[in-house]
Amino acid sequence: MLTLLTYPSGFGNFSNSAFCVKAAYLLALSGQPWKREDTLDPRKMPYGKLPVLRTKERLVADSDSIRLLLESQGADFESGLSDMQKAQSQALIRMAEDSWYFHLVLDRWGNDDVWPIVRDVYFGQIPAMLRRPITNNIRKSVRRGLNVQGITRFSERDRMGRIERDLQAIHTYLWQSPFLMGDKPTAADLSIAPMLDGMRTTPGQTLLSRRISQDKILTNYLDRVEQAIPLP
Repeated sequence: MLTLLTYPSGFGNFSNSAFCVKAAYLLALSGQPWKREDTLDPRKMPYGKLPVLRTKERLVADSDSIRLLLESQGADFESGLSDMQKAQSQALIRMAEDSWYFHLVLDRWGNDDVWPIVRDVYFGQIPAMLRRPITNNIRKSVRRGLNVQGITRFSERDRMGRIERDLQAIHTYLWQSPFLMGDKPTAADLSIAPMLDGMRTTPGQTLLSRRISQDKILTNYLDRVEQAIPLP
C-alpha cells in the first residue's frame, strides 16, 4: 500500500499544507489503495519538505513527482481534455502553486494577529515554554524568504488587487462549468481548490480569508470539490 507522508490536519483541512491536500486528491482519484502518515519534521525527506509518497521501492518527493508516478501507473488526471484545455490547466496550476502559495504563507506567517494561532497549531508538539523562541526563529526565516520572493514589498491594497484579477479569472471558468475544465475534477482543480481552501480557512480575519469566504461562487466550488473527492 502507498503511504502519503503529510503534515497533520488543521483548520478543518486534510492537512495544513495545500500541497499535501493536492497529493491526497491525486491518490484518491488514482484508484490505488493508500494511507496517510503524519509528520511535523520533513528534514530527512529528499527535498526537506512534504508531501512525500512512500512506495515499496522509494520515497517520491513533491506533489508534481507524485502525479507523474501515478500517471506512469495508469492514472489520468486530464481525461477527456483537449490539448488547449491541458495547456490552460498547466497555467492555472502554476498560478496557484507559484503565486497564490506566497499569499497563503504571508497570511499565516506574516500577520501578527494570525501567527499565534498558526504557531500553536503547527508546532503544538513543542513544549509551551520552548515553542515561542524556537518558532520565532523559524518565522523570521520564512519572512526573509517572502521578502526575497517579493510579496511583502507590496501594500495590502496592491497585493489584494493582484490576486483579485486571478480570482476573477477563476470566476470565468466556473461560470461555464461546475469544475474548472468541465463536469468533473481534473488536475487543475487538485491544485486550485486546496490553495483557495487554505486561504479561506486561515484563522482569524484577514482581507484574503474574508474575500474567499464571502464569495459564493468560490465557496460553492470548494464544496463541490470536497464532495466529489472525499478524503479520509
